[in-house]
Amino acid sequence: MSELGKRLKDARESQGYSLDDLQRITKIQKRYLTGIEEGSYDSMPGKFYVRAFIKQYCEAVGLPPEEIFEEYKSEIPVTQHEEIPDSLSRVQTRKTVSESSSKVLDFIPTLLIVVVIIGILFIAWFFLSGKMGNNDAADNDTNKNSQVAVDEKDVPKEADDAKESKDKDEKPLADKDKKQDKEDSKDKKKETDQTLEQTSVQGTITTYNLKKADEFKLSLSATGDSWIRVYNQDEKILFEGTLKNGDQKDLDLSEESQAYLVIGNAANAVINVNGDEVEYGIPTDVVRQDVIINFSKESSE
Repeated sequence: MSELGKRLKDARESQGYSLDDLQRITKIQKRYLTGIEEGSYDSMPGKFYVRAFIKQYCEAVGLPPEEIFEEYKSEIPVTQHEEIPDSLSRVQTRKTVSESSSKVLDFIPTLLIVVVIIGILFIAWFFLSGKMGNNDAADNDTNKNSQVAVDEKDVPKEADDAKESKDKDEKPLADKDKKQDKEDSKDKKKETDQTLEQTSVQGTITTYNLKKADEFKLSLSATGDSWIRVYNQDEKILFEGTLKNGDQKDLDLSEESQAYLVIGNAANAVINVNGDEVEYGIPTDVVRQDVIINFSKESSE
């Protein structure tokens, strides 16, 4: 095992990750992760991938990639641009380009003539259609004004009476809507009476109690790559996967009494319970964090 490999492995184990956990977080195959820790890069596709995989490994376990690359530059392969094959003939390339350019130049005069003809036809059509459109619009305005004058004379008195009756009917409906808005406001106030209390912090585990809530809706979102697993009180996995920047996962846990969350790259994950954001009990620079939320359904009245 190389010095770099030992440094990376120690950082991984200090975060409590197995190689399987790291594979899920980074999406790098386990055999490549093993090769990085052992300092064996022969199985990897190329030097570029070796550097890219080491960078992802560092970010996942909380090590600064730039410092690692500088400190262990003697162990990390350096990428180089591939040389152009000798079999490529420069003479043939210039010849091919020359012939192609000649064909394009021969076609340009014909193309310009076609474009000019189309432009002339379009301008003629535009002016003709504009003139015809103005005449039609003037005729329509004249007919419309005449029709309005006739209609205003023919409006019966009953129309005014119907309008007045309609205003009277709408007033009770408006009062009813105000009453409904007050009831909705009371219901909303009930929902905001819930409490999410932090009860303990042990190692990487923070525990909360959700009280005075009739439902338990968990929302997970990400501002960057974050691997998350959610268990219930019976250790059944309710969700497992990697959320990328902008992703969101919503879970209705109203029938569960507990949610146990294991979060990788915690700084990139945002947890909300019934619309309230959950604050981490320990600093988010710790890559892995565990959050337990206990819930017992009860009325907020």
